[in-house]
Amino acid sequence: MATRLVHLVVDAADPARLARFWAAALGWEVGDEEDDEVDVWPAGYRYPDPAALPLVFVPVPEPKTVKNRVHLDLATTSAAHQAAEVERLLGLGAVPADIGQDDVPWQVLADPEGNEFCVLDPRPAYRDTGPVAAVVCDCVDPAAMADLWALATGWTAGDSVEHGVSFRSPLGVGPFLELIPGGEKLVKNRIHLDVAPYRGEDHPAAVKALLEAGAVPAEVGQGSGVRWTVLADPEGGEFCVLTPR
Repeated sequence: MATRLVHLVVDAADPARLARFWAAALGWEVGDEEDDEVDVWPAGYRYPDPAALPLVFVPVPEPKTVKNRVHLDLATTSAAHQAAEVERLLGLGAVPADIGQDDVPWQVLADPEGNEFCVLDPRPAYRDTGPVAAVVCDCVDPAAMADLWALATGWTAGDSVEHGVSFRSPLGVGPFLELIPGGEKLVKNRIHLDVAPYRGEDHPAAVKALLEAGAVPAEVGQGSGVRWTVLADPEGGEFCVLTPR
């Protein structure tokens, strides 16, 4: 039973404040704003169009303690644009971040709550993605994760990374999802993916298909009254299977 990628969810101490930062950073807008979540997406966006991946900020009191295993890469069109974007983002409240990157052509920054992200040097693969070039996930063994994430997202193989695995919407729009070599998972991910069956499809059947593909049930304190199902990939990376939409 097919599912598709519909959200990127970010734990936040102050969801409204972090949402405003990211709306300004991406040139998007704050959409729905409730006590339990704040959504950010492009102006005129029609959910769940794969041309963009909305950001959903949810309140979580626990502080960030380690480097995130999931982060955003932002696209630029030239060296001048990259430099200007870095300065603009610093002016919005981002700060330089050191994750051991050494001398690389991209710039690593962190948002006001410490979530790392990269402002990339211009690359042809990202010329039509919009401001978010890719959602990047650290994996010990990206190849071993590939089949599960292809099934979960409904996306097809991409060509945006040399070391690792990438996917993109079969419509050829929006950002890439990239699984790259990285360290082991140590704590609950502060950024995770949400997937959902298509409207009219069966939620339990979708969960069953993902479990058969290698996902496992996960407990993140969600309780028994929620309408979604929390799973994890074989390396422990949590994701949620939402109701059909």
